[in-house]
Amino acid sequence: MPNDPYLDASVAWRIRNKNIDFHESGYRETVQSILENGLATGVRGMISSGKEASVYLADYRGAPIAVKVYRLYQTSHKGGGPIKLNSAGWLAAHEFDMLLQAWKGGAPVPTPARRVENMLTMRYLDQDGGPAPRLQDRPPDDPAKMLEMVTQGVLALGKAGVVHTDLSPYNILVKDGRPWFIDLSEAIRVDRIGDTPWIRLTEAERALRNGVRSLDQYFGRFDLAVDDRIVAELVEEWDRFGVMR
Repeated sequence: MPNDPYLDASVAWRIRNKNIDFHESGYRETVQSILENGLATGVRGMISSGKEASVYLADYRGAPIAVKVYRLYQTSHKGGGPIKLNSAGWLAAHEFDMLLQAWKGGAPVPTPARRVENMLTMRYLDQDGGPAPRLQDRPPDDPAKMLEMVTQGVLALGKAGVVHTDLSPYNILVKDGRPWFIDLSEAIRVDRIGDTPWIRLTEAERALRNGVRSLDQYFGRFDLAVDDRIVAELVEEWDRFGVMR
């Protein structure tokens, strides 16, 4: 199995020997798994549910944290096989790595804490007694200032070597008037290109342009525009070998 390192050995053995019950964990089972794996000392409840994962508000020794749990089998995407354990483990591992890389580079992302199989924990971003709202759901008091901070955040991500492949106001939370970027499960790492730099940089540039276009549409509501020169600036910084010239 290609992604065995992302799975617990007992889970991999049960899949190979066809000795596993293929059903999605319910709320109680998920909470039990979070607690048994030591990711939290208490779970308060679910705070959001997306296409592939749900996020829970939990506590770790009195401090609030967010626990993101990728669903093992059931997603809203069409196609694919019935066993999604490997892909769920890969997504959780990849998002944890991207968060860690971005956080170490100073980008505004929730601080990652731990990962076990298809679950990862991070800083809980709260606002006014509840989860921090998405930029899409709460218009900024000062759109021009928010645009400047979002642009600086995109640059910070890029300079940390991370490109968000689904950059939009739906994946930006606003806490205390500042933007925080979330949902990096399919982000692209560009600070270590590998043996196909042109392909990786082309994918990164395309994702960044799409993200800038999405943000430009959002801020266009306030008669503002995103400076798309940040794309060329970041691509030039990533392209250490000049393959894009």
